[in-house]
Amino acid sequence: MRVFEIQSTIMLVIFAVLLVVKLFAFISALTFSSQSYEAAGKLTKPAWSLILGLGVVLHFLGMVLRLPIGFTGILGIAFTVAAFVYLADVRPALNGLTRR
Repeated sequence: MRVFEIQSTIMLVIFAVLLVVKLFAFISALTFSSQSYEAAGKLTKPAWSLILGLGVVLHFLGMVLRLPIGFTGILGIAFTVAAFVYLADVRPALNGLTRR
């Protein structure tokens, strides 16, 4: 019985960490100007804002409505990957433009 409690706790922590990552990426995407995205040669600000915002909404709804993992599965993974791509590629490029 204790094993399932540990597993449940680990999954809850992972779920919360991924929500924080998506929220951070979304808020970060909103802080840069549209011109910065164009100058960096990345997708537009509305595109990144939409992608990351939908990821946050889906993740939050999955948590609040307690949707089964299969419901949010492939979309959840896609939005998580998008958040990590933004943080690893787009955000550093945008930061590089503003430091000059």
